[in-house]
Amino acid sequence: MKLLALVLLSVVCFPAKAQPNTTFSHEESSQAVRDLSGMRWRMKMMLPGEGVKKGLHKLPSEDIETLVWNNARVPGDVYTDLWKAGVIDDPYFGRNNVRAQWVQQYEWWYTLQFDVKEKVDNEVVDIVFEGVDYACEVWLNGHYLGKHEGAFSKFSFNVNEYLRIHPWDGQKGRNMLVVKLDTPPQVNAFVAEKKTPWFGDYTRDLTPIGIWRPVKMVRTGKMRFKDVYANNTINKDGSADVDLELTVENTTTLAKEMTFTASLEGKNFKMKEIKVEFNKTVEPGSHKIKKNIHVKDAKLWWPWDLGDQNLYTAKITLKEGDTNHDVNETVFGIREVSSKWNPGFIKDVDVTFPRSTYINGKFHFIRSACWGGPPDIFTGRTSPAEYKELIRLAKEMNMNNIRIFGWHPPEIPEFYQYCDEMGMTVWQDMIPLGTGNIPTEEENLAEIFNEGVKVIKERRNHPSLIMMEGGEEMMFRTRDPQFGRNFLERLGDSLQAYANLPYVPDSPMIDPVAQEAGFKPKEAVHALRYFYDMGKWLHEDWYQTHCDGYPIVPEFAITSVPNVESLKKFIPEKEMWPPGLSWGHHWADLTRLRMQNWDVFGSEMKGSLEEFVNATQDAQGIIFQNGIEHFRRDKPSLSGIALCHFITYCPDMKWGIVDNYQQPKNSYYFVQKAYQPLLVNFEFKKRRWSTKEPFVGNIWVINDYYKEYTDCSIKFEIKNDAGELLSSKNFDVAKIAENSAKSFFPIEEKVLKSVKEKFYVSLELTDKKGKIISKNDYFFLIGDQQAATKKFKEWGEERVKQENIHGTYGSYYHFFKEFTEEGGQKYDSDIQTPRAIGFIEE
Repeated sequence: MKLLALVLLSVVCFPAKAQPNTTFSHEESSQAVRDLSGMRWRMKMMLPGEGVKKGLHKLPSEDIETLVWNNARVPGDVYTDLWKAGVIDDPYFGRNNVRAQWVQQYEWWYTLQFDVKEKVDNEVVDIVFEGVDYACEVWLNGHYLGKHEGAFSKFSFNVNEYLRIHPWDGQKGRNMLVVKLDTPPQVNAFVAEKKTPWFGDYTRDLTPIGIWRPVKMVRTGKMRFKDVYANNTINKDGSADVDLELTVENTTTLAKEMTFTASLEGKNFKMKEIKVEFNKTVEPGSHKIKKNIHVKDAKLWWPWDLGDQNLYTAKITLKEGDTNHDVNETVFGIREVSSKWNPGFIKDVDVTFPRSTYINGKFHFIRSACWGGPPDIFTGRTSPAEYKELIRLAKEMNMNNIRIFGWHPPEIPEFYQYCDEMGMTVWQDMIPLGTGNIPTEEENLAEIFNEGVKVIKERRNHPSLIMMEGGEEMMFRTRDPQFGRNFLERLGDSLQAYANLPYVPDSPMIDPVAQEAGFKPKEAVHALRYFYDMGKWLHEDWYQTHCDGYPIVPEFAITSVPNVESLKKFIPEKEMWPPGLSWGHHWADLTRLRMQNWDVFGSEMKGSLEEFVNATQDAQGIIFQNGIEHFRRDKPSLSGIALCHFITYCPDMKWGIVDNYQQPKNSYYFVQKAYQPLLVNFEFKKRRWSTKEPFVGNIWVINDYYKEYTDCSIKFEIKNDAGELLSSKNFDVAKIAENSAKSFFPIEEKVLKSVKEKFYVSLELTDKKGKIISKNDYFFLIGDQQAATKKFKEWGEERVKQENIHGTYGSYYHFFKEFTEEGGQKYDSDIQTPRAIGFIEE
């Protein structure tokens, strides 16, 4: 059996079992792909425009000059390569990213030398770039291949006439691949559809740049697959029809009679292979060919809480007589996704779009969080293994969905693979349109639509992808409401032409601009106003009075600080406690963190670093828990919740539930409770109670499973702050219906007279065999709810006053009196380290 060209350098190669002019069985065939990724790349800095002037693009293929350039890794990024080389300090640590801003003022040259030993007669050889951020030009052996702009779509160059090949002489068979990365853009509005926004409230003004996805050399025959889509339909008799849509390219000038062989088999379950063979004449150029395969006993793909994650492998070969030109292998799942109107909402009066998602005919209540990824904005610092662990953690937290919203990019193939395998659905803005700054010229709009089509085509075989969205907060910033709406609807038409999935134009669509565009007042709610308007409401008052009456919650946001061990990795020791400038630089809103601690605990919890950090995480978790349970009790009128966020793409003091070092915060475990598919929970109106009043509420059970539970029991207990039992009751539950949310028992207990500061409530739901199938717990404060509300509002008014003087929470200097007018601006870094106002005695 032939091997793809042997490699003297440390470049990965794969056996080519399907070389043109050779004959192999359908089962043995595979595409000839040589991965050029790895650590053998080199990189060099040049002033803009100077690299070509100096002739870097014409470096001789045999030259050893690049051996003294900086080492580099592909896939990766420029900042990580420079950090590893010692050129810059870790951009994540302290305020180092400010000192690294010079990097984005240069162009960066990447080179790779590799040998080719095997002839490529009667073959088509392409160099394929799966993703470059953001713009590049490419040369091979001094020959200009072309340029590309856009971080998300693949691009390739044919290299047959430029390859240097020799079976044994390493010099004559050596090739030099040269990639020039242009200086990255500095205004997101000009590239909003083709690059991830590099700003927002987790990082600060470093524009990512790099070859962030693999580079490969792909060899096929003159006939080859450009795309394979396994579209499917489920029939009422339990069978399914898989419509293989094959895009085939004939690179010759003659029509060819081709034999297609397609087979289906179970990837993670056993089944008898289904094989079909047919002939087709393929004219020169690209053509779409369709072939139906009937699956009599279809094994469906489900989210993890609704069923099994059955996956199929489709393998298709393309032959001309005995010559095998190409092979494609695609993994997919058989499932159907539809959307329905939420009960209680009137079409075109309250809402414009249905917001309930159904998988294979079953209601899929979405328990989600915004991904906030990639795991690192500097992609060279992450790996597929990190993705796998993060998705595992999301599932362990009882999430059944991940939302990739419009401030973040479409993800790498492994992300969707792991979601497929773990039964995690994906709700995704297909391209990052978070800013709303889009061009008006038709030719530029066409580029956006084309980019979106490329993104969906690469991902549409993944059954985990269940919902497409056009933009995130885009209408907030659209100057022309009608133009903005028209753009979003055209984008949806483009995407749905290639994937039969529900599409929603934007989120949340309830701002004044969206209303002017004709969207309705109840489309969705961004549950972020508690944070941004901190002080207007205690958290339980806020979600009860300002978040009800919507069909879906695309964002529910609370902040917290990573644990102390994680803080040590990005905060300098001298700035650790009391909080120094690097806290603010990493987006710690020190006033709001203190306020939400006080809301939850009745104290700012500033006794020590550990106390404060843990309190912020507990506060985030408790506010999430109470809000999630409140929203879930409105099922099915409400059909989904997405927290903001699960992760963020660099170390920060903001939204993430799992920090940048993959460490779950305490809030993770509160959400894990609140997201139980089967959830016993307690409804209450307030968290502060007088010892003279009865404690009242209601016991609920929410069931997201399609399983009925009978003859169950609920144990309800109240304990005081000393751990003494104040009340214990058991309730019999005859039936918990499948896919339901129901209030079962009212509670009124006059037991608080002995409580000093806090009391605790616990719930246990057991099945008919006595097995605990759901547990939950809460704590409440002894206090005056009205007085607490008054104090919180006064604090909020002072916060607003200070921000009006000094700037919002993003302008963090106002947390440090040395930088304010009142403090005299006397800061001298050699003498003192500023300490945050409110954390030390004046």
